[in-house]
Amino acid sequence: MHHFHRGKRSILMAELGEERPSPEEQQVQEQYEHGTSLSKQRLFDLEADEGSANAVRQKADWGTIWKLAFQCIGVVYGDLGTSPLYVLPGIFPDGIKNEEDILGVLSLIIYSIIIITLIKYVFIVLAANDNGDGGTFALYSLICRHAKVNLIPNQQAEDREVSTYKLDLPKRSTRMASALKYSLESSLIIKYSLLFTTMIGVSMVLGDGILTPCISVLSAVGGIREAAPSLSQDAIMWISVVILILLFQVQRFGTDKVGYTFAPILVIWFAFIAFIGLFNFIKYDPGVIKAVNPWYIVKYFQRNKKKAWISIGGVILCLTGSEALFADLGHFNIRSIQLSSCALLVPSVLLAYIGQCSYLRKNTEDVTDVFYKSIPKPMYWPQFVVAVLAAIIASQSLISASFSIVQQSAALRCFPRIKVVHTSAEHEGQVYVPEINTLLMLACVGVTLGFKNTLTIGNAYGIAVTFVFVITSSFLVLVMVMIWKTNIILIIIYVLTIGLIEVLFLSSTLYKFTDGGYLPLLFALIVVSIMFIWNYGYRKKYMYELENKIAMKSLTDIVSDERIHRVEGLGLFYTHLVHGIPPIFAHYVSHVQALHKVLVFISIKSLPISKVPAEERFLFGRVKPGELIFRCIVRYGYKDSRKDQKTFEELLANQLKDFIGEDSGAEDRQRELALVDNALRDGFVYLMGECEVMAANGSTWVKKLTVDYLYNWLIRFVRQPDEVFLIPRKQLLKVGMTYDV
Repeated sequence: MHHFHRGKRSILMAELGEERPSPEEQQVQEQYEHGTSLSKQRLFDLEADEGSANAVRQKADWGTIWKLAFQCIGVVYGDLGTSPLYVLPGIFPDGIKNEEDILGVLSLIIYSIIIITLIKYVFIVLAANDNGDGGTFALYSLICRHAKVNLIPNQQAEDREVSTYKLDLPKRSTRMASALKYSLESSLIIKYSLLFTTMIGVSMVLGDGILTPCISVLSAVGGIREAAPSLSQDAIMWISVVILILLFQVQRFGTDKVGYTFAPILVIWFAFIAFIGLFNFIKYDPGVIKAVNPWYIVKYFQRNKKKAWISIGGVILCLTGSEALFADLGHFNIRSIQLSSCALLVPSVLLAYIGQCSYLRKNTEDVTDVFYKSIPKPMYWPQFVVAVLAAIIASQSLISASFSIVQQSAALRCFPRIKVVHTSAEHEGQVYVPEINTLLMLACVGVTLGFKNTLTIGNAYGIAVTFVFVITSSFLVLVMVMIWKTNIILIIIYVLTIGLIEVLFLSSTLYKFTDGGYLPLLFALIVVSIMFIWNYGYRKKYMYELENKIAMKSLTDIVSDERIHRVEGLGLFYTHLVHGIPPIFAHYVSHVQALHKVLVFISIKSLPISKVPAEERFLFGRVKPGELIFRCIVRYGYKDSRKDQKTFEELLANQLKDFIGEDSGAEDRQRELALVDNALRDGFVYLMGECEVMAANGSTWVKKLTVDYLYNWLIRFVRQPDEVFLIPRKQLLKVGMTYDV
């Protein structure tokens, strides 16, 4: 149990008073600099039976690592593993003009996989995890913890006492790290740019979640033409649509069951493509091994110039799914992904491409359907069946990544409220989001019916993937400079190699904007708009409450007013604020003219970390001495699950009594505990504000459109706070108020 003291007066009292004239952010800065904290606090365990999931993931024994390594084959590697279905046709849409181009392209594929997938993602990016969780928001949360770039001023000194909040930083301090941190903290433009870039990254991962199932399933099902040439493209399209709908229906069973079910199939798939690749390599042209010499890439560009640059947009397809290695990290752990990547994924996929290129050296005319044409006849049907199954599974990696990243976004107030279902009691990071699952399914069906072929979808796919690559690298460089304090020489090497390669990929994919490449950008525009409107509305509401919070004197007047009737029971008043009492409380009292004898202000707060250890989740403080009015801040990480309300009530009651026992004198303790016991017998009442946010008079038409119409429209269509917090409706009392922001 931890206690943090600051003389005789609590920070809560200081925050409620009017004696501090400085703005809130200066107040927060002062708290951080001087290490101030609540005069009394009580930390209690909401989920004692579960422990810290990130600790389990990162400190797992080898038995668990092998089990997770097997599971992640079925969830993470489907997309990377099935890319041989469509990569070479995407690179050579007009056929092969020169046999030497095959060696140049193979060399490009080999080094792209080694540099981007293996070196960047498996060995560098995975290390930039946030207590075992990955993805764009994990990188953003690391930056938010190290520099004050969060646009919502709800930081507290106590946040830094949370064990998972702390970063394992190098001891040395560098001038470059300090300068970068100062630049991030002092520029509002940079803060908005970081948030906006993060939102683009999230939207592109969701775009991958739509395009991956489309291109994978269409490519695999299209192979049936080898056996039934009369089958039309429309028939293949409708078969693909049926498979996609069935795929999204099984998501509700969870990553755990899906992973165990799919992993054996993908192991067979990797064995098949590796064996067939080796067979074709030996049978047709073992000389393609020369492609390990990167000089063939230089010669390829010398021969083809602009066409070679355009073809890079097809090469990027061999890397699709690399981002899922990081985004899906929360479902597994670093060691399990590194183990299975090096032992199975990379060798099998490289053998598949080497075998296909060896076959093409003797059969250049088969490039449009090289995967199925290069299969030995006796193995065609087994490989076709496994290919269709593997393509279905390929979709799983980005679907799982979409669930994870949306959960993170919603927890950090950058995505509308959604239902998050935790599908595994053993692995906390495995989640299912019903609303996102339905939207992804509808979008997949729409894209498949609209584009019908893999070439156009591939153009769209490339843009989504390269945007995620570039955003990840940009954030990673910030992490290297500011958090890891990496040697400047190594950072320059990273930027001039991996960074330049990814920018080259991006420039090539953007060239195909009109040929389907506009799709992910259009989708990103819609998703980023929704995220920004939601975040903007939430920030405006928070700042209104902060600027209009109730002063200590006003609270004293309210409590001592004889016209206010004190009723039995324990009232839980929910508020966004972690500093002070919200204005809606005065509005509530003036209309209801009653207060519960025991009142607790509950603030649900999301920290920019993946998990808050159970024993550090709750923070108690007394708002007013001599009164049974308390503050309770409930701190969650963006991957934490919430328990049923009955458990919440029991723990809250027990810990409140423990807090009173430690905070009060002997005489007051007995009196207050007796009053709390009486209040508990009468039951809990949940008090919530239902605030309508409207743009203030004199606001610009853009602000009025954003707040009055778009934000309020979103609020009506998403889950309400009482649903998110699992509050029993029979015990709920709401009071309405309009905020002019």
